[in-house]
Amino acid sequence: MALVERIASFRKLAAEWLRGLYHGMISHPAYEKIEKQAEDHEDAFMLACFPDAFGIPSPVSYYTAELLPFLEDEFEAWERRMWDRGSLLERKGHQYHF
Repeated sequence: MALVERIASFRKLAAEWLRGLYHGMISHPAYEKIEKQAEDHEDAFMLACFPDAFGIPSPVSYYTAELLPFLEDEFEAWERRMWDRGSLLERKGHQYHF
C-alpha cells in the first residue's frame, strides 16, 4: 500500500469518525434530553444552596453563602431561568407528555 493510499484511507476513516462524533454529541436527539436533565440537576442544587432567593428560609444558607463567589455567573442565569419558568412541575409535565 502506497503512502498516498494510506493517507486517503486515514482521511476517510477520520471523516467517518468525526461525522459519528458530531452526530453523537450535537445532532442526536438524546443530546437535548441530556442537556435538560443536567439543567434540572443544576437547578435542584442551586435551589438547595440558595433557597433565600425565593423566600424559602433555610438554616444552611449561612454556610452556602461561601459558595456564592464561585457560582456568581451560574446564580444569575439560574435565578433568571427560575423566575421565567411557569413552574417546575409544569416543565416536568411537558417533558414527559410532549
